[in-house]
Amino acid sequence: MTAPSTEIRVMTSGAFTAAHLALIPQLERLTNKTIVTATTSVGTGETSIASRLKRGEAADVVIVAQTLMQQFIDDGVVLAEGCLPVARSVIGMAVKAGAPRPDIGSADALRRTLLEAKSIAYSASVSGQYLTTELCQRLGIADQVLSKSRMIGGGERTGAVVARGDAEIAFQQISELIPVPGIAHITPLPPELQKVSVFSAGVAATSPDAELARSVIRFLASADAADAITKSGLEPA
Repeated sequence: MTAPSTEIRVMTSGAFTAAHLALIPQLERLTNKTIVTATTSVGTGETSIASRLKRGEAADVVIVAQTLMQQFIDDGVVLAEGCLPVARSVIGMAVKAGAPRPDIGSADALRRTLLEAKSIAYSASVSGQYLTTELCQRLGIADQVLSKSRMIGGGERTGAVVARGDAEIAFQQISELIPVPGIAHITPLPPELQKVSVFSAGVAATSPDAELARSVIRFLASADAADAITKSGLEPA
């Protein structure tokens, strides 16, 4: 007979990372288990959450954008039962600390800022997909902007790239920009161009204790987790 695990393994996208880390003490009291954070980014390639789950890497709770979660459920790597929305997230931009504040308060202002920027860093997840497949097209500047933009993979935050001077503008979920040192003027996109993403938590198909994992998810979706979620730059679902 296999001994029960003393750990709960969590794979979370970057958008929910700060909230997850802040909630670990409460989760450990709730479950009497050690919370192990297996990854803090959706990632790319072989290190991505999708690749890890598909090759059967052990996990209990998975937290990603709802669109990706549905794909995981369809692929059979996350269970449909017990999957719950835990937060809503908006996209923002930031520049290196000390740089002037960019004006992105309207569609016209955002268009000018993107055209004037020398280089733009975007993420491998939902905010980057929105920038490259919808936003620039809606603004009519895809050809000019995408040629000077690059995707930041491997779990690195776009803000870190801007902080060290390798790009002028960082474009990512606001909750992923807030914890990054060396950046400033974290500003949401104008309301008419904002994309609100829902992030959900689900039970990994490899979890040895699906019911315990579901109890973690119910906590993350409850009012008890709302304060930490709000402080991280997200809105409780």
